[in-house]
Amino acid sequence: MPAITGAQYIDRIDKLKSNVWIDGEQVTGNISEHPAFKGVMKSQASLYDLQHDEKLKNVMMYTSPTTGEKVGLSFLMPKTKEDLARRRAMVQHWARESNGMMGRSPDYMNTALMTLAASSHLLEDEENCFPENIKAYYEYVRENDLSLTHTFIEPQVDRSYKYWEETKEPIAAKIVDKTKEGLVVKGARLLATQGGITDEILLISPGRPYDDESGFAFSIPSNTKGLKFICRESFVGGESKFNYPLSSRFEEMDTIVVFDNVLVPWDRVFFYDNLDVGQSYLNQSSFQPFALHQVISRQIVKTEFMLGIVQSIIDSINISTYYHVQEKATEIIVALETLKAFVIKSEVDAKPNKAGLMQPDYTTLRIAINIFPKIYPRFTEIVQLLGASGLMSIPTENAFQSPIRKELDQYLQSAANNAEDRVKLFRLAWDATMSSFGARQTLYERFFFGDPVRLTMALYVEYDKAPYVEIVKKQLE
Repeated sequence: MPAITGAQYIDRIDKLKSNVWIDGEQVTGNISEHPAFKGVMKSQASLYDLQHDEKLKNVMMYTSPTTGEKVGLSFLMPKTKEDLARRRAMVQHWARESNGMMGRSPDYMNTALMTLAASSHLLEDEENCFPENIKAYYEYVRENDLSLTHTFIEPQVDRSYKYWEETKEPIAAKIVDKTKEGLVVKGARLLATQGGITDEILLISPGRPYDDESGFAFSIPSNTKGLKFICRESFVGGESKFNYPLSSRFEEMDTIVVFDNVLVPWDRVFFYDNLDVGQSYLNQSSFQPFALHQVISRQIVKTEFMLGIVQSIIDSINISTYYHVQEKATEIIVALETLKAFVIKSEVDAKPNKAGLMQPDYTTLRIAINIFPKIYPRFTEIVQLLGASGLMSIPTENAFQSPIRKELDQYLQSAANNAEDRVKLFRLAWDATMSSFGARQTLYERFFFGDPVRLTMALYVEYDKAPYVEIVKKQLE
């Protein structure tokens, strides 16, 4: 099967009938019709449809090396710097459909899976490792254009370094049995974004020190027996695009994933009972540089959107002559152009890696991901500071269709907009920064690639500072 359409995506997820729970109730019927999921599933479907746009086919797809069919470009194993630029263009076309608000659009996990398959050589000749499985799985997902979610995180029971789980019933998902059919897994994992609305779920457990059995990885269909997705409260404020212009369309649910004696077939196991591989595979593979290339490319689009909101507010209420306003807008301009420069530099400085891929410069991208978790919260603050009371004066769509319309038209107009257009703009700014959806976006970007402090520490430890110390030594001599 070549790259799918949006209708195929929705039909496939509906037919899975995955075990999804929200607000204490199990989702029944078609999940694409549930209020918490139908907006984001429709938006996700539009991404698949974009692959078939006549003007974008060559941007969004490439020819499969095994079937000759057109498949999604996010699966492409780049061999040249031009391939990296093609991947960036594809990512940003999809990102602009959601203004960068969908962090788990399919290209993220497609990229992750591509890198894991390309790095399968790291599993060769290792105990309890199956490199052929990860390569076959990558090809299966690529040729069927499957959507994936993933879970890497254990429940937050005790985050002290020396914590050792000793409960009779597992809390963190672990292997509890091995049979001739496969591994049996019990326990829970966090935090599967889009859990329940993807075809499959990928789990990688890096493991805990001195516990070989805690390192394992596999992928299974979302409707596997014993698998359950427990959702947080939905942040969809309502269906009205006037009232909730972002959450009504782009609210990606986050889920707790529960494994109740789930059987993982052997052909879906990538490795198990191997702590060394569990703790090194993601770091030694090309996962991080390629994932970061996708992430920063999306975050550039999100930054463009936030700059657009800020300038629209400035124009609407005519505050462009104030120096502090110009300074705040310029903060976002500088951030945007800095992120663009980082991505371009990562491509210019790309080099072939051991897997034969043209790998973007990892150090450059690590610097970018150290910056964005700090600046995105500032973007939301700038919107709030410039919007001020206007972010509270935002009546609903129904108010503009009621007898008080005349008062709204008179008192909520702005220098550049009539009342309805001004309220639409300010509701958009509110939904991006102050609604439950907007607050989740800020938290999401703070921790997207892990603890920001750890990211900073890792960069400091691994960055080659010796050449600069030598400059000082020569001066002192």
